Amino acid sequence: MSWITKVRERAALWIDQVASAMLAWREALRPPRFARLVEEDDGSFTLQETAAPRDAASKRNSPQTAPVETLPSPFRITDGAIAPVDAARLAPRLARARVEIVLRPERFLFRPLQLPRRAAEFLEAIIRSQIDRLTPWSPAEAAFGFLPEPGAASERMQVTIAATARALLSPFVEAVRGLGVEAVSISTPAPDGGAATIKVLEQKIEGAVEAQRLRRGLATLIAGLAVAAFASIAVASFAGGELEARRDEIDHRIVERRAALHQGGDANSAAALALQQKKHETPSSVIVYEELSRILPDDAYLTELRIQGDKAQIVGLARDAPELIHLIEQSPHFKAATFFAPTTRSPSESRQHFFIEAQILPVFPEATGQ
Repeated sequence: MSWITKVRERAALWIDQVASAMLAWREALRPPRFARLVEEDDGSFTLQETAAPRDAASKRNSPQTAPVETLPSPFRITDGAIAPVDAARLAPRLARARVEIVLRPERFLFRPLQLPRRAAEFLEAIIRSQIDRLTPWSPAEAAFGFLPEPGAASERMQVTIAATARALLSPFVEAVRGLGVEAVSISTPAPDGGAATIKVLEQKIEGAVEAQRLRRGLATLIAGLAVAAFASIAVASFAGGELEARRDEIDHRIVERRAALHQGGDANSAAALALQQKKHETPSSVIVYEELSRILPDDAYLTELRIQGDKAQIVGLARDAPELIHLIEQSPHFKAATFFAPTTRSPSESRQHFFIEAQILPVFPEATGQ
């Protein structure tokens, strides 16, 4: 079995479960209506609108209902159809109702069956397995119901079985199918002449139609969602391909730029020469700090140091300011040292305030030859 078949089966099962749950929920919220079509001795039928069943046992074996209204004029079911005039009169009363058709006992075959009382929970399965022995019909051809004997103290109980051919009941089901009924059941009075009836057949009519509609709706919804999902995947694939192409283009450009930078790394290239020239022409601040610390005497200290381009300006105090000019001139990192402001001395101090400016020589002077 292919995975497509498995997915289809899982989807169909899910749709059936959802449709059944929705119908059960709606049925629980909507109060049911009940009606009875009772066959008279002359073969005509009368309509009895009834109340709901009172307990589970009566619901299973055609409830003991309380008639609300009986239509005075009877109608007939001939060849699986009701006369149009009678159908128009019945349709408003039977629409969305659970209809019970009570047929005369003459249409059924009754058989008694003695069973242990402990078999009460398995009566339907037991009777179905013996229906071909008790009746002329096979389990597939027979429509049957049963009525257990009322409670007794003995270990055995008698079950009354009512059976007939399904083909004989089909015309009655078809007759009310077109009236919008929700479900139809067929029963017959028990042979003991009491008020109890035996249900031999039950079919859901409108519920099955609505379930089919819900299944089609859910299937359409799933198909629409699947189409939307595939469309989303296609759009995502197209957009992803476009983004992938753009990323490849960017990667290609990066590779080209790296190759260009690698080619420009030659020592004889213009970019390399420019970097070398800048290296030779730019003074090093660190070396300026280090050189001044080395050449200045211990009795001199700086209060300010400024480096502007290739010039350094120092301001501070020293015992002999002119001697500083000589020391700076002797350094291989400076030249053209001079005072850019007058040297002063306060009456209370023994040191002179100096303001000296000198030109900074390149850190790596260019070689004059190879």
